[in-house]
Amino acid sequence: MSGAINLEGRLRAGSLEIDLPDGRTVRLTGKQDGPSARLTLHRWRALRRFFGGGTVGFGESFMDGEWDSPDLPKVIELAARNLPRRPMAFRLVSPWRMGDRVRHLLRQNTREGSKHNIAAHYDLGNDFYALWLDPGMTYSSAVFARDANDLESAQAEKNRRLLDLASVKAGDRLLEVGCGWGGFALQAARDRGAHVTAITVSRAQFDEASRRVQAAGVFEKVDVRLCDYRDLDGEWDHAVSVEMIEAVGEKYWDTYFERVSSCVKSGGVFALQAIVIENERFEAYRRSADFIQKHIFPGGALLSPNALRDRAAAAGLQWTSAAGYGLDYAHTLSHWRSRFEGASDKVAALGFDERFRRCWSFYLAYCEGGFRAGNIDALQVALVRR
Repeated sequence: MSGAINLEGRLRAGSLEIDLPDGRTVRLTGKQDGPSARLTLHRWRALRRFFGGGTVGFGESFMDGEWDSPDLPKVIELAARNLPRRPMAFRLVSPWRMGDRVRHLLRQNTREGSKHNIAAHYDLGNDFYALWLDPGMTYSSAVFARDANDLESAQAEKNRRLLDLASVKAGDRLLEVGCGWGGFALQAARDRGAHVTAITVSRAQFDEASRRVQAAGVFEKVDVRLCDYRDLDGEWDHAVSVEMIEAVGEKYWDTYFERVSSCVKSGGVFALQAIVIENERFEAYRRSADFIQKHIFPGGALLSPNALRDRAAAAGLQWTSAAGYGLDYAHTLSHWRSRFEGASDKVAALGFDERFRRCWSFYLAYCEGGFRAGNIDALQVALVRR
């Protein structure tokens, strides 16, 4: 295979057909069952970037148009199912990966750094997110009830389960840590009669959430604040946080749990929805920087279920129940990616170039494939304040 890297023995599970730049096609088959995927290499360089830079290199190669696939999430799922349990030594010392790791460590979520890191993602513009999220502008995993396929109702179902998990009833004072564009707070006020304090550090989200609260006529029940979680002061009956902890950063996980715990009355429930990485992959993950940390969520990091439980317990929060929704998240991401790619011309009209659009297509497929493979999961956890 002139100009290529030998791929024999690279797959444990599933199969992969690769259309090579010289016109040939090779098929790799693992000994175990798994997904079947196909990709087209436009340049040999794509292989070198993957083996030298891991998923970051492979994703950046896709961004640069060096390879394509008719089913991108399937390629990612196949790759995820074939990841070694321990990173290969040459990848740990790769200068590309070392550089990515150093860059990630420099993006600390101090109060000022957090504003910059959040702005880099969420302040891309409300018009951008409105093109591909559901009408409620919910940017977290939906929960699809049996035989349901509608994204908007699935997002409402997710919110309902979190409200049930936190035992929210009429008149309760509810804290939402990381409120997005206000969809959860609106549902909590409208459906449960709760008085919600909803915080965000994104100016774009604050402006839109505030507008939507006024438009819905629930401004007496929902108080949207431009506030860092570290500056919270007060006590609430319960708290909810939906996929905000991923943006906190490892250095501040203890601070996050301690601050939220101090804001919940004794016996109150903190209902947390979080993306988590497998326990056995956690140590390797925290020593590197992946595609999402470099290109999508600067400063972010995932906990493992064990790390989440331990950090919460140290802050006086007792883990009482948990449910996983990884496949629901894969389904949610499939909806988002379809909408995003279907709105490609409108995304371009907002000023985003082709490399950006390919970056986000890869990001959405990368997450979908990871959830389908089971390497990551979405948990809803009930944590009771002792």
